[in-house]
Amino acid sequence: MRRRRSAAALAVLPLALSLLAALQAPAAADELDLANFQLRPNSYGTDLQDRADALPLVKATVTDIMNDLNRRSDTTPVAVGGACNPAARASGSSVDIERSICFNSGDNDTEDWYPQGVTTVADMQSDRVWGNGYQPVIVSWYDHNTSTKNPVKGVRISFINPYTGAYRHVLLVYPRANGDYDAVRVSQDSSSGDYSKPLHAGGILWYGNYLFVADTARGFRMFDMRRIYDLGASKNGTTSNKDWVGLVGDTYYGFSYRYIMPQVGSWTRTASTGTKCTASDGSPNFSYVSLDRSGTDHLIAGEYCAGGEAVNGRVAAWPIAGAFDSNHNLIMNTSYRWNADVAHRLPDSNVQGAMRFNGRWYLSRSHGETGSGDLIKTEPATSSTATLRIDQRQDLAIGPEDLSHWQGGAASTPTLGTIWTLGEHPGKRMVYSVYPH
Repeated sequence: MRRRRSAAALAVLPLALSLLAALQAPAAADELDLANFQLRPNSYGTDLQDRADALPLVKATVTDIMNDLNRRSDTTPVAVGGACNPAARASGSSVDIERSICFNSGDNDTEDWYPQGVTTVADMQSDRVWGNGYQPVIVSWYDHNTSTKNPVKGVRISFINPYTGAYRHVLLVYPRANGDYDAVRVSQDSSSGDYSKPLHAGGILWYGNYLFVADTARGFRMFDMRRIYDLGASKNGTTSNKDWVGLVGDTYYGFSYRYIMPQVGSWTRTASTGTKCTASDGSPNFSYVSLDRSGTDHLIAGEYCAGGEAVNGRVAAWPIAGAFDSNHNLIMNTSYRWNADVAHRLPDSNVQGAMRFNGRWYLSRSHGETGSGDLIKTEPATSSTATLRIDQRQDLAIGPEDLSHWQGGAASTPTLGTIWTLGEHPGKRMVYSVYPH
């Protein structure tokens, strides 16, 4: 005898079928493929590090540099609870500044160099102290005005004492195989069209002994704080001549900078790129970088997409232990792969920096050369590949760039603390920390 299904059973059947279909359906269009965020060491293996080690120059340390800071603002080097450069704040904006640091007038106003990335000793190690009590803040600059001068000078970084405002620039260089070195460029191949373009260095991260520098189309250039060289202390080095770099005759130059830091390695995307800032893009661009210490340490990186492009860009997180061997040295085995475990689409365009803490993301958004920037806080992500959602916004100064998190509380139990960023535009520059709401 054939039994009739009850009305309740008939009502449940469509729901069960729809759930089954959902389980069998492909991921939503905005879900990301983590395979696109895989990184590998560059094909040189240890070669770049070996070239850096072979330079016949006197080594220097971070402490040496911090003891030898030679620049400082000629007006207000540091302000606590406010802006040391009032021009950096948009009219009518309210920026909850904890501390700000200003450059001297030459660095504040120059169009030759633009500041981009920021990292601090709080990224370097969890106790937030270097050596005998220093707490450096580091800023990256790229050679901006390349159309009116030759040679391209590439990238410099500034070591800053956040309590005195004193700082010094250090030139990043690319070591050659013949005992020479060059400025850091988009391509180090002199036959490439990108050889004339400086690396943008949109984000930096100091972690342990290493400095990660964002390489927009590839991944990260890697530098080592144990491999800094002092041209001023080297018999075959000089701090003269602002237009020469590398070995000229028997003498090493660095565009008149005293200290140079050669590249020792890199991390490079493995997936194809596709079309930038579209839904079908493959591997991301690398526009900014930070560190999340709120659980297992993760490197955070993301890409910039302007308003009007098809998508707003993406962010991702890599367990940072995956970049190092058991001795805390950079992995250089060319067959190794470093995988992200989280990736999200961004909820807004023009994002210049990102960090994450306890599942929430904090994003810096720019609004041109006159508008107040935004610090966007997101809702906690609902999955490892979901699109982020905005929770709230607060004001930043004009032209905010990269972000760096200075945690509060004990190293073992960090609290939200403050976030560092900086403004890039001439005359409106300032490195500052804010209290996130």
